[in-house]
Amino acid sequence: MTAVSTSTDRLLLSRPTPGDAAGMYAICSDPRVWTHFPSLRHTAQSQTAAMLDGFTARWEQDGLAPWVVRAQGEPAIIGQGGCSIKAGVYWNLGYRFSADVHGRGYATELSREAVRQAKALRPELPIVAYLLEHNAASARVAEKLGLTLVHRGPDAGNPDPAAVRLVYADRPLGPEQLAATLA
Repeated sequence: MTAVSTSTDRLLLSRPTPGDAAGMYAICSDPRVWTHFPSLRHTAQSQTAAMLDGFTARWEQDGLAPWVVRAQGEPAIIGQGGCSIKAGVYWNLGYRFSADVHGRGYATELSREAVRQAKALRPELPIVAYLLEHNAASARVAEKLGLTLVHRGPDAGNPDPAAVRLVYADRPLGPEQLAATLA
């Protein structure tokens, strides 16, 4: 099991607590944060609480899951993110930051630490980042981490029928792993 919190040069990364729900809801309900996938915006604080409960359950089950993120020395939550095991066959790298801090390199900084810890915990599982094609900033983060594009295709289940999903990974994916990223 990894520590309750860890840090990077500029970020404090903590396991979520119920007290984080209001700060995370402010981010998850902000339409500016969801420009790439508006239908996922939280419209009730209960959605955010359920998300955090899911993170907590994954921490307990797998020893690593998304953190709540604060800038070093600051009390306000600025985002969430990290790696979590999906379908038992890969590490999913994901994050969501306040629109007010976009463009500062926090996603890359968080992601480097998440990947480092995931590889230390379960190195046999590939690291995967899946995103929508028009989300160029997330694609740049994946590429900075050394992930490569392994799949491009329709985003099944997306309310936008023209949406295209990109799957980046740190190694080739087997059929079961790729199918799990597309589910």
